[in-house]
Amino acid sequence: MSPVRITSVSFEHHPSGFGVGHARPRISWRFSPSSADSKGWMQESYEIQVGRQSHNSVETVNSYDVQSSDSVLVSWPSHELQSREVAWIKVKAHGKKFDAAGKETTESTEWSDAATVEAALLDKQDWVAKLTASTLLSDNNKPIRPVLFRKSFSLPENSAKISKARLYITAHGVYTAYINGHRIGTEEMAPGWTSYGHRHAYQIFDVAAALEPMNFHVIGVEVAEGWFAGRLGMDNKRCFYGSRLAFLAQLEVVYETGQVYTLASDNTWRSHYSAVTRSEIYDGEDYDSREEQKDWNRDPTFDDASWTSTEELAFPSASLLASDSPPVRVMEEIAPGNIFKSKSGQALVDFGQNLVGKLQVRLPVSAPSGHKLSFKHAEVLEHGELGTRPLRGASPVDGVVLSEHQPSTWSPKFTFHGFRYVQVDGWPANEGLPNRDEITALVMHSDMNRTGWFSCSEPLIDKLHQNALWSMKGNFLSVPTDCPQRDERLGWTGDIQVFSPSANFLFDTSGFIGSWLCDVAAEQLEERRHGVPGLVVPDVFDIPAWPPGPQSVWHDVTVLTPWDSYNSSGDVEVLRRQYDSMKAWVVKGIPRGPNSLWDQNVWQFGDWLDPSAPPDEPGKGLTDSLFVADAYLVRVLETISKVSSLLGEEEDASHYAEEAAKVRKAFQDEYTTPAGLLVSDTQTAYSLAIAFGLFNRKDQIIKAAKRLSHLVHAAQYRIATGFVGTPLITHALSDTGNYQLAYRMLLEQDCPSWLYPITMGATTIWERWDSMMPDGSINPGSMTSFNHYALGSVVNWMHKNVGGISPLEPGWRKIKIRPVPGGTITSAKVEYESPYGRIISSWKINEADGAFNLSVAVPPNSKAIVILPSDWKTLGQEQDEEVGTEIGSGTYEFSCGYKPSQWPPEAELERSVFRLEL
Repeated sequence: MSPVRITSVSFEHHPSGFGVGHARPRISWRFSPSSADSKGWMQESYEIQVGRQSHNSVETVNSYDVQSSDSVLVSWPSHELQSREVAWIKVKAHGKKFDAAGKETTESTEWSDAATVEAALLDKQDWVAKLTASTLLSDNNKPIRPVLFRKSFSLPENSAKISKARLYITAHGVYTAYINGHRIGTEEMAPGWTSYGHRHAYQIFDVAAALEPMNFHVIGVEVAEGWFAGRLGMDNKRCFYGSRLAFLAQLEVVYETGQVYTLASDNTWRSHYSAVTRSEIYDGEDYDSREEQKDWNRDPTFDDASWTSTEELAFPSASLLASDSPPVRVMEEIAPGNIFKSKSGQALVDFGQNLVGKLQVRLPVSAPSGHKLSFKHAEVLEHGELGTRPLRGASPVDGVVLSEHQPSTWSPKFTFHGFRYVQVDGWPANEGLPNRDEITALVMHSDMNRTGWFSCSEPLIDKLHQNALWSMKGNFLSVPTDCPQRDERLGWTGDIQVFSPSANFLFDTSGFIGSWLCDVAAEQLEERRHGVPGLVVPDVFDIPAWPPGPQSVWHDVTVLTPWDSYNSSGDVEVLRRQYDSMKAWVVKGIPRGPNSLWDQNVWQFGDWLDPSAPPDEPGKGLTDSLFVADAYLVRVLETISKVSSLLGEEEDASHYAEEAAKVRKAFQDEYTTPAGLLVSDTQTAYSLAIAFGLFNRKDQIIKAAKRLSHLVHAAQYRIATGFVGTPLITHALSDTGNYQLAYRMLLEQDCPSWLYPITMGATTIWERWDSMMPDGSINPGSMTSFNHYALGSVVNWMHKNVGGISPLEPGWRKIKIRPVPGGTITSAKVEYESPYGRIISSWKINEADGAFNLSVAVPPNSKAIVILPSDWKTLGQEQDEEVGTEIGSGTYEFSCGYKPSQWPPEAELERSVFRLEL
């Protein structure tokens, strides 16, 4: 048996091979060792078998031999897939390894299991369905009531069996589909939120099981306003994309004989108001069980004569696409941790975790018809009562009217909330308190594959990592949002720009972020925008009234986030696809002054939510906002130069490299002293300059590192950074040898710090360092979310430095393993499911002799450089470069002596002096 096996075969960044929107989907496969005898195995070539069904139902199998070590996103070897076409793929890899004696041997894997790929509808001409709306009209200034659509149909009399049946469907709004009473799929909030005017996603479902064994059927679709027509943004804007709820559905049934039956949406369908009388993203959902249309989606003989007619609307002008972004689903269930009465007598349910999703309630049967229950959601309690002020204009309250027609369990269909606590009003039993088995929280987020794990010996640090994970889950719901609870929930560009390196490690975000970046480009490249994307994407702000001009950090997402995605996935196509967007921002979007730096007359967000900023002026931090913008400008120009070179755009690469050098010189002239001090004397300024490599000489870096250390000591190890500085400060410290100081900051518990919210009971990352004040009151600022991932960007440093793994090459083909022990942490483990397989770094300091012991696992077809503490070099030594041990795939054990630098760090004893002075 081969020591290496292929464990999975996948296509593009698609969640599965089903319904892929690519005619030539690239192929990837992962390896796993099947025995210990797999050290150093590297692929040298591979074979691919492609099985395809021809028009006369004869299967053809073609084999392709390729001399290449690539196993991630390799080119489709066959001719293009046609719409609806199904093919299967098998892969066999050939490679070499070295045995214990150093002798090279050849080893091949077995053939992988067959992986099936099925093409979506790849051309608009494949659609015969009509965009169908009800003739029921609504007041566009009020919430639009959800609508039911139904159609009875008979399949043709046919002795042949159904070979396959597919439902292709989307909506102007959000929808749920049914066939013969069976809910189709497990998606929530489908079709998801994209820039509907440019890109509109549709879903594909295998519905053969729902059609057996009957011939007479009914199909039903329920549509609510969702993002398409609902209230969006802080200015109560409704119907941003349109005011008519509509759907597009195409059912195709294929028999073994090749005969095809098609049922399409058109004006022969019937419509009626839903028993969901109101459903809004910000303001919850109301359901009146008295208005149920019993069996409307189950019984083909249901009498819909009293229902209303439908009409056909113009076909969507946007591109219809089968997205690579995974759908939103209910991913887990959480039972209440506590159900109790507040001091004022309110019935409260505490789920113990701030989450995003909705309730599932077992409805009481003892109440009379017409009795109403309501469920009010919030993230925190303030002085023992539900803390709703941070919700601003949102009112996330769900209501249920009971009757003899009520279902046994109820859950909202077309909304979601950010909450930990729920106030229950109207519960008819047990003094108004539901039992624990009567109410459950359903956790919702986009169904991305988990790829990163971290743990260590300090429980509070583990909790910090878990909080960042929960904030990512809650805010990766169709688009990367800023927060999930108030009247916002928008795809803020700055938040994801700073958090994407962390996100890319925790989950496979390639399809999710890749799809969102396509929306960034689609909107940005509109002529009216002059190269400037939205601050939020999809952009629902009025132009040009808001935003206040181009913004560094936020709009730099056009260049930096595709680059982060490339470094994580190794997919150069994301750079190629976004290249026009990158250039538009750099060439047309950024306003430059006479010295080539940012125009000083453009207001900037800067180091947003620096803890020194006043509650109602979150942009008024310590660090000069133009300093931030200009530091980022150097970074952006250097990055786009690298991108241009990778894409073979050598003229562009040379031009941007020259621009970067000129701007770097202007930055140094403007902000840097010859010794290495900065005119903006803050933690964020020094972190930017060090992390972005903005100094020319080593002595300047040493001086800047000492100044940053002084500022951290003087701040008593408390954080003094906002959105910009927070992801960088621990990197800036540890990369200049001050790793113990980085640990000291990480472990600080006084406010502001990463651990302060945890001491206050936080289960997610807060928007502000002090979203909850030490006395238990909520920060008075109007922007006070308890679920914002940006300040959790420190987990990227934890993965790289505490756990010890980072990519040496884009896509993790070559890995750097360099754990940095420090602080009071005596052990840590990090795991990452890379495009090549599982990487593991696990270390522990032996209490008896102080030895540092490291266990490493490297997947086949990868290499790693292992750098132990004994290999470290210190900034300022004659030779800074660290030389580690190169290893191939396999599992390894390392050990060395370890003598940490002073802990607590130097000047810790001066802390009491600092306090007296301050």
